[in-house]
Amino acid sequence: MSAAPHLVIAAGGTGGHMFPAQALAEAMLARGWRVTLSTDARGARYSGNFPAQVAIRQVASATFARGGLLAKLIAPFRIIAGIGAAKINFFRDRPTVVAGFGGYPSIPALAAAWALRVPRLIHEQNGVLGRVNQLFARHVHAVACGTWPTELPSGVTGEPTGNPVRAAVLEKAGAPFPGEGNAPHILVMGGSQGARVLSDVVPEAIGRLAGPIREGLRVSHQARPEDHDRVVAAYATAGIEADVQSFFEDVPDRIAASQLVISRAGASSVADISVIGRPSILIPLAIAVRDEQTANAKALVDADAAILIPESALDPASLSEQIMTVLTTPGAAFKMHQNALQTAIPDATERLTALVEDLKERAEK
Repeated sequence: MSAAPHLVIAAGGTGGHMFPAQALAEAMLARGWRVTLSTDARGARYSGNFPAQVAIRQVASATFARGGLLAKLIAPFRIIAGIGAAKINFFRDRPTVVAGFGGYPSIPALAAAWALRVPRLIHEQNGVLGRVNQLFARHVHAVACGTWPTELPSGVTGEPTGNPVRAAVLEKAGAPFPGEGNAPHILVMGGSQGARVLSDVVPEAIGRLAGPIREGLRVSHQARPEDHDRVVAAYATAGIEADVQSFFEDVPDRIAASQLVISRAGASSVADISVIGRPSILIPLAIAVRDEQTANAKALVDADAAILIPESALDPASLSEQIMTVLTTPGAAFKMHQNALQTAIPDATERLTALVEDLKERAEK
């Protein structure tokens, strides 16, 4: 095999796990490392934006959180099979370091790394450890924390790295704020799990906006495919120009072009909003068992860069009022833009790469 050091990235199949994993992959390739992404079939579908040099290795995995009784009974056997396959892969091409980003698809590679005594770390994007990262927190050499402070198990020490953002986001870091004289642009992002409630409420809230703010108002709205037509119809009825898609390939560009982002408080979304520096209204996902999205939003809210609305309090009238406050109060949006930048950690990727390099050096001593 190549003499270049080899990083295996283990990550699940959601953007929250895959975006920071992609950022680390890009950085380690630039440092001369070989990089392999270890994931399951679902995760592989989200890997299209990884650099072409990254080897994609699928291993069996499963979750206990979805599916019926049979799926839950089969899950342990699929995970065990995935661990066995990961061990075989590691014997053939031993990693220098394994980095886990959470999600059930990260179990096989992390478990194999533990069994074979490969240096390993986990990165937790949220302010509360996910289930898989909780499982491995005491069995890795470093716990990198994207949101600080992070709730950690007793005796576990975390490294506050921040959440790495993709190169496309860094290209827009601190982008000039569109002035108040520009036609307002609102970006609505819901994430794969939380888009429906925003599709239920946001179009009506924006339709209630009155006065000059409506002149030239544009909306980019990310909606689930099954909600697309009704969201399009709602904006059309309100006379609002809206681009409604199930997935935006150019999210960094759209954040940079916006005067306001209405979003769930997923860790990657919060990091992108902070690094680019935009006012936001954040609605944490109510079904999150550990309420991690409220923890994710805390830094922006405390800095007066974001308004937090609990999902239980979300309704068109109150949301419309908050939008009006941000976009019509002189200087308010620009001040929130400046405050958001103060919370950003644009060098999060460098902090995480330094941890990877440190594990390599410690193993060589």
